[in-house]
Amino acid sequence: MHPVLFHLGSILIPAYGAMAALGVLLALFLAQRTARVAGVNAAEVWNLCVVSLFAALVGQRLLLLLMNWSEVRRHPSWMMGLAMIHHPLLGAAGALAGVASAAVYVRWRRLAPWTTADALAAPLALGLAFEQVGALLAGSGYGTETAVRWAVTYTNPLAARWSGTPLGIPLHPVQAYAAIGFATLGILLLVWLPKRRQRGDVAGIGLLGMGVVIFITELWRDAEGRGALLGGMLNGPQIAAVVLVLGGGLMLLERQGSRKKDVAANG
Repeated sequence: MHPVLFHLGSILIPAYGAMAALGVLLALFLAQRTARVAGVNAAEVWNLCVVSLFAALVGQRLLLLLMNWSEVRRHPSWMMGLAMIHHPLLGAAGALAGVASAAVYVRWRRLAPWTTADALAAPLALGLAFEQVGALLAGSGYGTETAVRWAVTYTNPLAARWSGTPLGIPLHPVQAYAAIGFATLGILLLVWLPKRRQRGDVAGIGLLGMGVVIFITELWRDAEGRGALLGGMLNGPQIAAVVLVLGGGLMLLERQGSRKKDVAANG
């Protein structure tokens, strides 16, 4: 595939970074539309997204710097290369930092939490789809060895250097599976948003769907660097996926219970 999307003179433009940035921009602009549909202030949603993205990036880079501090002290110039490294642990750290900052911002600005979450569900899913396309091009989060006709084979040494991708071996294009899953989920959430019966429904379905996509696609991802739990039955991302599914299910149940109470009170 193509870990380098193109060159600007001597500057390399990594495919992963470019596609992830494109996904972020799409999510930001789409969130403006979904905010208006959901009935929340679009400007506040924009600010919330910017704050969360900044917190996620800072959280990821700080963790990576701490993990490699001894090497960076000996070779300070390597700090520039940290931007090329991708790892599930970094993704988890960025997600936690982003969610925490978003919760603080929502509370500070007194935004309606369920409505805001509904507005962000579809943009997040579609942004993740673009991120996975970038991972496919770069070889990051690569799949297991396979003989299927649609297998991908990486030959660029930069894929091995930046992501540890095995070269010359047919692999499951698991990143494409995930991209299709996230894109399908995002489109469904966009369609459902104006038709939702109560606030929080879209966000709950979004969490459920993202958890399902992550859990299933992990079955075809190489286990290198993803952790092993319960004797290898589950890896780190799959545990996170279970948490997402449980969180989405509890959110839907809680909102359904609230709606029944409201109906009973008004009846």
